[in-house]
Amino acid sequence: MTARLPKVSLPTLAAALALSGCATGHRTLVPDIDTWSATDVAAAVCARQVSAESVVQAYLSRARSRPELNAFVTLDAKGALQAAREADARLARGEPCRPLQGAPLAIKHTIQAAGLRATAGTPALRDFVPLADAPVVKVLRDAGAIVLGKTNMHELAFGISGYNTSFNTGPRPGVRNAYDVSRAAGGSSSGSGAALGARMAPIALGTDTGGSLRIPCAFNGCASLRPSVGRYSQEGIAPISHTRDTAGPMAISAADVELLDRLVTGAPRASAADLRSVRLGLVPDFLANLDADTRAAFDAAIGKLRSAGATVIEVQMPGLGTLNAAIGFPLALYEAHDDMVAYLARYRPELDIRQLASEIASPDVKGTFDALVLPRQLPAPGGTVPARPVYEAAMATHRPALQRLYATTFTQHRLDALVFPTTPKVAMAATPDASSVENFVLYIQNTDPGSNAGIPGLQLPMGMGTQVKVPIGLELDGPAGSDRRLVAIGMAVEAVLGRLPAPSPSMTAR
Repeated sequence: MTARLPKVSLPTLAAALALSGCATGHRTLVPDIDTWSATDVAAAVCARQVSAESVVQAYLSRARSRPELNAFVTLDAKGALQAAREADARLARGEPCRPLQGAPLAIKHTIQAAGLRATAGTPALRDFVPLADAPVVKVLRDAGAIVLGKTNMHELAFGISGYNTSFNTGPRPGVRNAYDVSRAAGGSSSGSGAALGARMAPIALGTDTGGSLRIPCAFNGCASLRPSVGRYSQEGIAPISHTRDTAGPMAISAADVELLDRLVTGAPRASAADLRSVRLGLVPDFLANLDADTRAAFDAAIGKLRSAGATVIEVQMPGLGTLNAAIGFPLALYEAHDDMVAYLARYRPELDIRQLASEIASPDVKGTFDALVLPRQLPAPGGTVPARPVYEAAMATHRPALQRLYATTFTQHRLDALVFPTTPKVAMAATPDASSVENFVLYIQNTDPGSNAGIPGLQLPMGMGTQVKVPIGLELDGPAGSDRRLVAIGMAVEAVLGRLPAPSPSMTAR
Protein backbone atom coordinates (compact mmCIF):
# COMPACT_ATOMS: atom_id res chain seq x y z
CA MET A 1 0.00 0.00 0.00
CA THR A 2 1.25 3.49 -0.85
CA ALA A 3 0.50 5.59 2.21
CA ARG A 4 -0.41 9.29 2.12
CA LEU A 5 2.17 11.47 3.81
CA PRO A 6 1.10 13.71 6.67
CA LYS A 7 0.46 17.32 5.69
CA VAL A 8 3.58 19.03 7.01
CA SER A 9 4.54 22.49 5.75
CA LEU A 10 7.96 22.99 4.17
CA PRO A 11 9.15 25.47 6.86
CA THR A 12 8.06 23.05 9.59
CA LEU A 13 9.78 20.17 7.86
CA ALA A 14 12.93 22.21 7.30
CA ALA A 15 13.06 23.16 10.96
CA ALA A 16 12.60 19.54 11.96
CA LEU A 17 15.38 18.50 9.60
CA ALA A 18 17.75 21.09 10.98
CA LEU A 19 17.04 20.18 14.58
CA SER A 20 17.34 16.45 14.08
CA GLY A 21 20.22 16.15 11.66
CA CYS A 22 18.24 14.69 8.77
CA ALA A 23 21.21 15.16 6.46
CA THR A 24 22.91 12.30 8.28
CA GLY A 25 19.97 10.01 7.52
CA HIS A 26 18.30 9.93 10.92
CA ARG A 27 14.53 10.04 11.27
CA THR A 28 13.29 13.57 11.65
CA LEU A 29 9.73 14.34 12.60
CA VAL A 30 8.40 14.54 16.11
CA PRO A 31 5.04 12.75 16.03
CA ASP A 32 2.23 15.32 15.98
CA ILE A 33 -0.24 13.29 17.99
CA ASP A 34 -2.64 16.21 18.42
CA THR A 35 -3.43 16.26 14.69
CA TRP A 36 -2.21 13.03 13.11
CA SER A 37 -4.68 10.33 12.16
CA ALA A 38 -3.68 6.68 11.98
CA THR A 39 -3.32 7.15 8.22
CA ASP A 40 -0.88 9.99 8.88
CA VAL A 41 1.06 7.87 11.37
CA ALA A 42 1.39 5.00 8.90
CA ALA A 43 2.46 7.37 6.13
CA ALA A 44 5.18 8.94 8.26
CA VAL A 45 6.45 5.57 9.50
CA CYS A 46 6.40 4.05 6.01
CA ALA A 47 8.29 7.05 4.62
CA ARG A 48 10.78 6.62 7.48
CA GLN A 49 10.19 10.17 8.60
CA VAL A 50 9.53 8.81 12.08
CA SER A 51 9.98 5.46 13.77
CA ALA A 52 7.08 3.39 15.04
CA GLU A 53 8.90 3.27 18.37
CA SER A 54 8.93 7.06 18.70
CA VAL A 55 5.25 7.20 17.76
CA VAL A 56 4.34 4.68 20.43
CA GLN A 57 6.49 6.51 22.98
CA ALA A 58 4.63 9.73 22.24
CA TYR A 59 1.20 8.18 22.71
CA LEU A 60 2.28 6.33 25.85
CA SER A 61 3.55 9.61 27.27
CA ARG A 62 0.20 11.27 26.56
CA ALA A 63 -1.68 8.39 28.17
CA ARG A 64 0.48 8.53 31.29
CA SER A 65 0.06 12.30 31.51
CA ARG A 66 -3.71 12.11 32.01
CA PRO A 67 -4.43 9.42 34.63
CA GLU A 68 -7.41 11.45 35.85
CA LEU A 69 -9.40 10.33 32.80
CA ASN A 70 -9.36 6.68 33.92
CA ALA A 71 -9.24 5.87 30.21
CA PHE A 72 -7.04 2.76 30.36
CA VAL A 73 -7.34 -0.22 32.65
CA THR A 74 -4.23 -1.80 31.15
CA LEU A 75 -1.53 0.25 29.44
CA ASP A 76 0.84 -2.29 27.87
CA ALA A 77 3.95 -0.16 27.42
CA LYS A 78 6.34 -3.10 27.25
CA GLY A 79 4.31 -5.00 24.67
CA ALA A 80 3.57 -1.94 22.56
CA LEU A 81 7.20 -0.83 22.43
CA GLN A 82 8.33 -4.34 21.51
CA ALA A 83 5.76 -4.46 18.72
CA ALA A 84 6.92 -1.05 17.50
CA ARG A 85 10.57 -2.13 17.40
CA GLU A 86 9.57 -5.22 15.45
CA ALA A 87 7.64 -3.06 12.99
CA ASP A 88 10.68 -0.82 12.49
CA ALA A 89 12.89 -3.89 12.00
CA ARG A 90 10.54 -5.30 9.36
CA LEU A 91 10.65 -2.02 7.50
CA ALA A 92 14.44 -1.90 7.72
CA ARG A 93 14.59 -5.37 6.17
CA GLY A 94 12.62 -4.10 3.21
CA GLU A 95 9.34 -5.83 4.05
CA PRO A 96 6.21 -4.22 2.61
CA CYS A 97 4.63 -1.41 4.56
CA ARG A 98 1.27 -2.22 6.11
CA PRO A 99 -1.87 -0.06 6.04
CA LEU A 100 -1.69 0.71 9.78
CA GLN A 101 2.10 0.53 10.10
CA GLY A 102 2.97 1.69 13.62
CA ALA A 103 -0.48 3.14 14.38
CA PRO A 104 -1.37 2.79 18.10
CA LEU A 105 -4.69 1.08 18.80
CA ALA A 106 -6.76 1.21 22.01
CA ILE A 107 -9.14 -1.68 22.69
CA LYS A 108 -12.23 -1.78 24.89
CA HIS A 109 -11.90 -4.13 27.84
CA THR A 110 -14.79 -6.25 26.65
CA ILE A 111 -12.81 -7.32 23.53
CA GLN A 112 -10.17 -10.01 23.90
CA ALA A 113 -6.52 -9.31 23.01
CA ALA A 114 -3.94 -12.04 23.56
CA GLY A 115 -2.00 -11.67 26.81
CA LEU A 116 -4.01 -8.69 28.10
CA ARG A 117 -6.80 -8.83 30.67
CA ALA A 118 -10.37 -8.75 29.36
CA THR A 119 -12.33 -7.68 32.44
CA ALA A 120 -15.45 -6.29 30.72
CA GLY A 121 -15.13 -3.64 33.43
CA THR A 122 -16.32 -6.00 36.19
CA PRO A 123 -14.40 -7.34 39.22
CA ALA A 124 -15.26 -11.02 38.69
CA LEU A 125 -13.26 -11.01 35.43
CA ARG A 126 -10.33 -9.03 36.85
CA ASP A 127 -7.87 -11.90 36.25
CA PHE A 128 -9.14 -13.17 32.89
CA VAL A 129 -6.26 -13.12 30.40
CA PRO A 130 -7.24 -14.60 27.00
CA LEU A 131 -4.70 -16.52 24.94
CA ALA A 132 -5.86 -15.29 21.53
CA ASP A 133 -7.02 -12.11 19.85
CA ALA A 134 -10.65 -11.64 18.96
CA PRO A 135 -10.86 -11.74 15.14
CA VAL A 136 -11.56 -8.01 14.98
CA VAL A 137 -8.30 -7.37 16.88
CA LYS A 138 -6.23 -9.86 14.89
CA VAL A 139 -7.05 -8.32 11.54
CA LEU A 140 -5.91 -4.89 12.72
CA ARG A 141 -2.71 -6.25 14.27
CA ASP A 142 -2.00 -8.03 11.00
CA ALA A 143 -2.49 -4.68 9.24
CA GLY A 144 0.26 -3.14 11.36
CA ALA A 145 -1.66 -1.62 14.29
CA ILE A 146 0.11 -1.68 17.65
CA VAL A 147 -2.05 -2.40 20.68
CA LEU A 148 -1.36 0.20 23.39
CA GLY A 149 -3.64 -1.40 25.93
CA LYS A 150 -7.18 -2.02 27.07
CA THR A 151 -9.61 0.78 27.84
CA ASN A 152 -12.04 1.26 30.69
CA MET A 153 -15.79 1.04 30.22
CA HIS A 154 -19.22 1.10 31.80
CA GLU A 155 -19.39 -2.12 33.78
CA LEU A 156 -20.40 -5.11 31.63
CA ALA A 157 -21.33 -2.55 28.93
CA PHE A 158 -24.65 -1.96 30.72
CA GLY A 159 -24.77 1.83 30.60
CA ILE A 160 -24.04 5.07 28.82
CA SER A 161 -22.17 7.18 31.40
CA GLY A 162 -18.90 5.29 31.96
CA TYR A 163 -19.25 5.92 35.70
CA ASN A 164 -17.53 2.72 36.82
CA THR A 165 -16.03 2.76 40.30
CA SER A 166 -13.65 -0.12 39.48
CA PHE A 167 -10.31 -0.05 37.64
CA ASN A 168 -9.57 3.66 38.04
CA THR A 169 -6.16 5.33 37.68
CA GLY A 170 -7.11 8.82 38.84
CA PRO A 171 -8.33 10.30 42.12
CA ARG A 172 -12.01 10.39 41.09
CA PRO A 173 -14.09 7.42 39.89
CA GLY A 174 -15.53 6.91 36.45
CA VAL A 175 -14.13 7.48 32.98
CA ARG A 176 -13.85 11.23 32.46
CA ASN A 177 -14.45 13.47 29.46
CA ALA A 178 -11.26 14.36 27.59
CA TYR A 179 -12.37 17.99 27.28
CA ASP A 180 -13.75 18.51 30.80
CA VAL A 181 -12.91 16.05 33.58
CA SER A 182 -16.00 17.09 35.54
CA ARG A 183 -18.10 15.57 32.76
CA ALA A 184 -18.75 11.95 31.81
CA ALA A 185 -17.03 10.23 28.91
CA GLY A 186 -20.16 8.39 27.81
CA GLY A 187 -20.53 4.66 27.48
CA SER A 188 -20.18 1.94 27.32
CA SER A 189 -17.00 2.25 25.20
CA SER A 190 -16.01 5.01 27.59
CA GLY A 191 -12.23 4.68 27.76
CA SER A 192 -11.88 4.27 24.00
CA GLY A 193 -13.74 7.54 23.49
CA ALA A 194 -11.77 9.39 26.16
CA ALA A 195 -8.46 8.03 24.86
CA LEU A 196 -9.23 9.27 21.35
CA GLY A 197 -10.42 12.65 22.56
CA ALA A 198 -7.26 13.13 24.63
CA ARG A 199 -5.11 11.87 21.72
CA MET A 200 -3.82 8.87 23.65
CA ALA A 201 -4.37 6.89 20.43
CA PRO A 202 -5.56 7.73 16.92
CA ILE A 203 -7.77 4.63 16.55
CA ALA A 204 -9.72 2.37 18.88
CA LEU A 205 -12.16 -0.50 19.01
CA GLY A 206 -15.41 -0.51 20.94
CA THR A 207 -18.73 -2.28 20.97
CA ASP A 208 -22.30 -1.05 20.62
CA THR A 209 -25.64 -2.46 21.78
CA GLY A 210 -27.72 0.71 21.98
CA GLY A 211 -25.26 3.58 21.54
CA SER A 212 -21.99 2.45 23.09
CA LEU A 213 -19.74 3.34 20.14
CA ARG A 214 -21.51 6.55 19.25
CA ILE A 215 -22.21 8.21 22.59
CA PRO A 216 -18.55 8.20 23.79
CA CYS A 217 -17.44 9.71 20.48
CA ALA A 218 -20.22 12.29 20.65
CA PHE A 219 -18.96 13.29 24.10
CA ASN A 220 -15.23 13.19 23.22
CA GLY A 221 -15.11 14.52 19.67
CA CYS A 222 -14.27 11.38 17.70
CA ALA A 223 -15.80 9.45 14.80
CA SER A 224 -17.27 5.97 15.06
CA LEU A 225 -19.29 3.47 13.07
CA ARG A 226 -21.89 1.09 14.43
CA PRO A 227 -21.85 -1.45 11.57
CA SER A 228 -24.89 -3.28 10.30
CA VAL A 229 -25.36 -6.21 12.68
CA GLY A 230 -23.48 -9.28 11.46
CA ARG A 231 -20.75 -7.53 9.46
CA TYR A 232 -18.21 -7.87 12.31
CA SER A 233 -17.37 -11.08 14.14
CA GLN A 234 -18.52 -11.10 17.76
CA GLU A 235 -16.17 -13.94 18.70
CA GLY A 236 -14.02 -13.17 21.72
CA ILE A 237 -16.21 -10.30 22.90
CA ALA A 238 -18.21 -10.26 26.15
CA PRO A 239 -21.86 -9.97 25.08
CA ILE A 240 -25.12 -8.38 26.03
CA SER A 241 -27.40 -9.27 23.12
CA HIS A 242 -26.49 -11.31 20.05
CA THR A 243 -29.36 -9.61 18.20
CA ARG A 244 -28.10 -6.10 18.91
CA ASP A 245 -24.37 -6.30 19.71
CA THR A 246 -21.63 -5.35 17.30
CA ALA A 247 -18.00 -4.36 17.52
CA GLY A 248 -17.00 -1.26 15.61
CA PRO A 249 -14.24 1.22 14.76
CA MET A 250 -13.56 4.52 16.53
CA ALA A 251 -11.05 7.10 15.32
CA ILE A 252 -9.93 10.70 15.19
CA SER A 253 -10.93 10.97 11.53
CA ALA A 254 -13.72 9.64 9.31
CA ALA A 255 -11.08 8.43 6.85
CA ASP A 256 -9.62 6.20 9.55
CA VAL A 257 -13.07 4.80 10.29
CA GLU A 258 -13.33 3.98 6.58
CA LEU A 259 -9.91 2.30 6.65
CA LEU A 260 -10.62 0.22 9.76
CA ASP A 261 -13.97 -0.89 8.40
CA ARG A 262 -12.36 -1.79 5.07
CA LEU A 263 -9.67 -3.86 6.78
CA VAL A 264 -12.10 -5.72 9.03
CA THR A 265 -14.60 -6.51 6.27
CA GLY A 266 -12.38 -6.73 3.18
CA ALA A 267 -14.56 -4.18 1.38
CA PRO A 268 -13.25 -2.05 -1.51
CA ARG A 269 -11.89 1.41 -0.70
CA ALA A 270 -14.53 4.12 -0.37
CA SER A 271 -13.93 7.74 -1.35
CA ALA A 272 -15.74 10.76 0.02
CA ALA A 273 -19.21 11.11 -1.48
CA ASP A 274 -20.35 14.11 -3.49
CA LEU A 275 -22.76 15.83 -1.11
CA ARG A 276 -24.71 17.18 -4.07
CA SER A 277 -25.92 13.62 -4.62
CA VAL A 278 -26.82 12.97 -0.96
CA ARG A 279 -30.37 13.06 0.43
CA LEU A 280 -30.77 13.24 4.20
CA GLY A 281 -33.95 12.88 6.23
CA LEU A 282 -34.91 14.84 9.35
CA VAL A 283 -37.32 12.99 11.65
CA PRO A 284 -38.95 15.24 14.30
CA ASP A 285 -38.79 12.44 16.91
CA PHE A 286 -34.99 12.76 16.95
CA LEU A 287 -35.15 16.49 17.70
CA ALA A 288 -36.99 16.14 21.02
CA ASN A 289 -35.41 17.16 24.34
CA LEU A 290 -32.46 19.05 22.83
CA ASP A 291 -30.53 21.41 25.07
CA ALA A 292 -29.51 24.83 23.75
CA ASP A 293 -25.95 23.83 22.87
CA THR A 294 -27.05 20.77 20.92
CA ARG A 295 -29.81 22.62 19.08
CA ALA A 296 -27.45 25.42 18.05
CA ALA A 297 -24.74 23.01 16.88
CA PHE A 298 -27.22 20.89 14.93
CA ASP A 299 -28.89 23.86 13.23
CA ALA A 300 -25.47 25.18 12.22
CA ALA A 301 -24.38 21.79 10.90
CA ILE A 302 -27.54 21.34 8.81
CA GLY A 303 -27.05 24.83 7.39
CA LYS A 304 -23.48 23.99 6.36
CA LEU A 305 -24.51 20.69 4.78
CA ARG A 306 -27.25 22.37 2.78
CA SER A 307 -24.81 25.04 1.64
CA ALA A 308 -22.44 22.28 0.52
CA GLY A 309 -25.16 20.83 -1.71
CA ALA A 310 -26.78 18.13 0.42
CA THR A 311 -30.56 17.79 0.21
CA VAL A 312 -32.14 17.72 3.69
CA ILE A 313 -35.88 17.07 3.98
CA GLU A 314 -38.24 16.48 6.89
CA VAL A 315 -39.82 13.02 6.99
CA GLN A 316 -42.19 11.27 9.37
CA MET A 317 -41.78 7.83 10.96
CA PRO A 318 -45.17 7.10 12.58
CA GLY A 319 -45.05 4.86 15.62
CA LEU A 320 -41.24 4.89 15.86
CA GLY A 321 -41.11 5.47 19.61
CA THR A 322 -43.77 2.88 20.43
CA LEU A 323 -42.13 0.21 18.29
CA ASN A 324 -38.70 0.93 19.70
CA ALA A 325 -39.94 0.75 23.30
CA ALA A 326 -41.38 -2.70 22.63
CA ILE A 327 -37.98 -3.98 21.48
CA GLY A 328 -35.06 -2.38 23.32
CA PHE A 329 -35.21 -3.60 26.92
CA PRO A 330 -36.89 -6.94 26.08
CA LEU A 331 -34.07 -7.91 23.72
CA ALA A 332 -31.16 -6.67 25.79
CA LEU A 333 -32.32 -7.89 29.18
CA TYR A 334 -33.53 -11.30 28.01
CA GLU A 335 -30.57 -12.17 25.80
CA ALA A 336 -28.07 -10.84 28.36
CA HIS A 337 -28.63 -13.87 30.56
CA ASP A 338 -28.16 -16.66 28.05
CA ASP A 339 -25.45 -14.89 26.06
CA MET A 340 -23.35 -14.27 29.16
CA VAL A 341 -23.89 -17.84 30.34
CA ALA A 342 -22.55 -19.08 26.99
CA TYR A 343 -19.59 -16.67 27.09
CA LEU A 344 -18.57 -17.77 30.58
CA ALA A 345 -18.98 -21.45 29.69
CA ARG A 346 -16.57 -21.00 26.79
CA TYR A 347 -13.96 -18.71 28.34
CA ARG A 348 -14.36 -18.87 32.14
CA PRO A 349 -16.06 -22.21 32.94
CA GLU A 350 -15.14 -21.95 36.61
CA LEU A 351 -17.34 -18.84 36.91
CA ASP A 352 -21.13 -18.85 36.60
CA ILE A 353 -23.39 -15.87 35.98
CA ARG A 354 -24.55 -15.62 39.59
CA GLN A 355 -20.96 -15.45 40.81
CA LEU A 356 -20.28 -12.79 38.18
CA ALA A 357 -23.30 -10.78 39.31
CA SER A 358 -22.41 -11.07 42.99
CA GLU A 359 -19.24 -9.02 42.43
CA ILE A 360 -20.73 -6.26 40.25
CA ALA A 361 -19.54 -2.94 41.67
CA SER A 362 -21.74 -0.38 39.89
CA PRO A 363 -25.11 0.07 41.66
CA ASP A 364 -27.00 0.62 38.40
CA VAL A 365 -25.63 -2.54 36.80
CA LYS A 366 -25.97 -4.56 40.01
CA GLY A 367 -29.61 -3.56 40.31
CA THR A 368 -30.30 -4.48 36.70
CA PHE A 369 -28.78 -7.94 37.06
CA ASP A 370 -30.34 -8.74 40.42
CA ALA A 371 -33.85 -7.52 39.60
CA LEU A 372 -34.14 -8.30 35.90
CA VAL A 373 -31.38 -10.30 34.19
CA LEU A 374 -30.98 -13.13 36.71
CA PRO A 375 -34.69 -13.71 37.48
CA ARG A 376 -35.59 -13.32 33.75
CA GLN A 377 -37.98 -10.41 34.38
CA LEU A 378 -38.78 -7.14 32.63
CA PRO A 379 -39.96 -3.85 34.17
CA ALA A 380 -43.70 -3.23 33.96
CA PRO A 381 -46.17 -0.83 35.61
CA GLY A 382 -46.37 -1.77 39.24
CA GLY A 383 -43.47 -4.25 39.18
CA THR A 384 -42.07 -6.80 36.77
CA VAL A 385 -43.34 -9.46 34.36
CA PRO A 386 -41.76 -12.64 32.93
CA ALA A 387 -39.38 -11.68 30.15
CA ARG A 388 -39.80 -14.53 27.71
CA PRO A 389 -43.28 -13.74 26.27
CA VAL A 390 -42.37 -10.06 25.84
CA TYR A 391 -39.07 -11.02 24.21
CA GLU A 392 -40.74 -13.43 21.81
CA ALA A 393 -43.26 -10.76 20.78
CA ALA A 394 -40.43 -8.28 20.24
CA MET A 395 -38.56 -10.70 17.98
CA ALA A 396 -41.57 -12.03 16.08
CA THR A 397 -43.60 -8.86 15.64
CA HIS A 398 -42.14 -5.56 16.79
CA ARG A 399 -38.59 -5.77 15.47
CA PRO A 400 -39.67 -6.82 11.95
CA ALA A 401 -42.16 -3.93 11.99
CA LEU A 402 -39.43 -1.49 13.00
CA GLN A 403 -37.16 -2.76 10.24
CA ARG A 404 -39.98 -2.34 7.70
CA LEU A 405 -40.59 1.21 8.95
CA TYR A 406 -36.94 2.12 8.38
CA ALA A 407 -36.79 0.41 4.98
CA THR A 408 -39.99 2.12 3.82
CA THR A 409 -38.78 5.52 5.02
CA PHE A 410 -35.48 5.23 3.16
CA THR A 411 -37.12 3.93 -0.02
CA GLN A 412 -40.12 6.26 -0.24
CA HIS A 413 -38.06 9.39 0.26
CA ARG A 414 -34.99 8.14 -1.64
CA LEU A 415 -32.82 8.82 1.40
CA ASP A 416 -29.16 7.96 1.82
CA ALA A 417 -29.41 8.47 5.58
CA LEU A 418 -31.29 10.04 8.45
CA VAL A 419 -29.45 12.87 10.21
CA PHE A 420 -29.86 13.93 13.84
CA PRO A 421 -27.93 14.83 17.02
CA THR A 422 -26.31 11.69 18.42
CA THR A 423 -27.48 12.61 21.91
CA PRO A 424 -30.11 15.21 22.79
CA LYS A 425 -27.91 16.85 25.40
CA VAL A 426 -24.20 17.41 26.01
CA ALA A 427 -22.19 15.16 28.34
CA MET A 428 -23.66 15.00 31.83
CA ALA A 429 -21.71 15.62 35.03
CA ALA A 430 -19.55 12.65 36.09
CA THR A 431 -21.40 11.72 39.27
CA PRO A 432 -23.29 8.62 40.40
CA ASP A 433 -26.44 10.29 39.06
CA ALA A 434 -24.96 10.04 35.57
CA SER A 435 -26.04 6.39 35.62
CA SER A 436 -29.67 7.03 36.53
CA VAL A 437 -32.43 5.30 34.58
CA GLU A 438 -33.68 8.74 33.52
CA ASN A 439 -30.33 9.64 31.99
CA PHE A 440 -30.04 6.25 30.32
CA VAL A 441 -33.42 6.59 28.61
CA LEU A 442 -32.74 10.20 27.61
CA TYR A 443 -29.28 9.72 26.17
CA ILE A 444 -30.17 6.65 24.06
CA GLN A 445 -33.22 8.45 22.65
CA ASN A 446 -31.62 8.76 19.21
CA THR A 447 -29.12 5.90 19.12
CA ASP A 448 -31.40 3.08 20.26
CA PRO A 449 -33.92 2.81 17.39
CA GLY A 450 -31.32 2.16 14.71
CA SER A 451 -29.63 -0.35 17.01
CA ASN A 452 -32.86 -2.29 17.37
CA ALA A 453 -33.36 -2.25 13.62
CA GLY A 454 -29.79 -3.50 13.05
CA ILE A 455 -28.90 -0.69 10.64
CA PRO A 456 -25.56 1.15 10.45
CA GLY A 457 -24.99 4.42 12.31
CA LEU A 458 -22.07 6.83 11.88
CA GLN A 459 -21.13 9.39 14.54
CA LEU A 460 -19.15 12.53 13.69
CA PRO A 461 -18.28 15.62 15.74
CA MET A 462 -20.31 18.68 14.73
CA GLY A 463 -18.92 21.30 17.09
CA MET A 464 -18.33 22.40 20.66
CA GLY A 465 -20.95 23.61 23.08
CA THR A 466 -20.96 27.33 23.77
CA GLN A 467 -22.40 27.07 27.29
CA VAL A 468 -20.89 23.70 28.26
CA LYS A 469 -17.65 23.53 26.32
CA VAL A 470 -17.57 19.87 25.35
CA PRO A 471 -17.97 18.16 21.96
CA ILE A 472 -21.37 17.57 20.39
CA GLY A 473 -22.09 14.72 17.98
CA LEU A 474 -23.96 14.30 14.71
CA GLU A 475 -25.29 10.89 13.65
CA LEU A 476 -26.11 9.50 10.22
CA ASP A 477 -28.16 6.29 10.11
CA GLY A 478 -28.33 4.49 6.78
CA PRO A 479 -30.29 1.59 5.29
CA ALA A 480 -29.33 -1.94 6.32
CA GLY A 481 -26.08 -2.93 4.61
CA SER A 482 -25.26 0.60 3.43
CA ASP A 483 -22.19 0.88 5.67
CA ARG A 484 -19.71 1.73 2.93
CA ARG A 485 -21.96 4.40 1.41
CA LEU A 486 -22.45 5.77 4.92
CA VAL A 487 -18.72 6.13 5.61
CA ALA A 488 -18.30 7.77 2.20
CA ILE A 489 -20.94 10.32 3.17
CA GLY A 490 -19.26 10.70 6.55
CA MET A 491 -15.96 11.64 4.97
CA ALA A 492 -17.72 14.30 2.92
CA VAL A 493 -19.58 15.61 5.97
CA GLU A 494 -16.35 15.80 7.96
CA ALA A 495 -14.78 17.85 5.18
CA VAL A 496 -17.58 20.39 5.64
CA LEU A 497 -17.90 20.39 9.43
CA GLY A 498 -14.22 19.82 10.23
CA ARG A 499 -12.51 17.78 12.92
CA LEU A 500 -12.33 19.09 16.47
CA PRO A 501 -8.97 20.22 17.84
CA ALA A 502 -7.36 18.28 20.65
CA PRO A 503 -8.29 19.54 24.11
CA SER A 504 -6.07 22.33 25.37
CA PRO A 505 -4.74 22.55 28.95
CA SER A 506 -7.24 25.35 29.64
CA MET A 507 -10.09 23.05 28.57
CA THR A 508 -9.07 20.10 30.71
CA ALA A 509 -7.97 21.80 33.95
CA ARG A 510 -11.42 21.99 35.52
